[in-house]
Amino acid sequence: MDILKEILFVTIPAFLVMLTAYLLIRKTIENDRERRRHEIVLQNSGTITPIRLQAYERLTLFLERISMESLIMRTNKQGMDSKKLHTAMLSTIRSEYEHNLAQQIYVSPQVWEVIKSARSNTIKLINTIAEKIPPTASGSDLSKNLLETVMEMDHEPAKVALDFLKKEISRML
Repeated sequence: MDILKEILFVTIPAFLVMLTAYLLIRKTIENDRERRRHEIVLQNSGTITPIRLQAYERLTLFLERISMESLIMRTNKQGMDSKKLHTAMLSTIRSEYEHNLAQQIYVSPQVWEVIKSARSNTIKLINTIAEKIPPTASGSDLSKNLLETVMEMDHEPAKVALDFLKKEISRML
């Protein structure tokens, strides 16, 4: 019986010391993992943030390029008829959009939906006005009608998207 008591007097404190050491080591390892994970997140954000900002810059440029005034200035050539201008404008929008497709990886899904919506609404606007004017009309007539329509609108599609983009960037920073 004395031997059993002595064994218990030795084993119980040893077990408690071992349990305490185990819990302390486990907590230390967890803290170290968390610290490393936090360092990796900080390091990645230092790498990702400039890339994301660059994507927002490119999408801003896209929206500026598909704004009606800019689009007309870049595509309307002297002597173009309305049909050719209509085709050139739609082709420019598609080309610009395809050039910026990869940017969706770096922006939120909401931003990308707004970008797609701006593109679609701009195309709809161009198609609607092009259908209203006679096929023999000049490119200047189409341009004039498009600009007048945009002036009457509360918000041009590209402008709405650009405002949303600015709000998203301000939240990000």
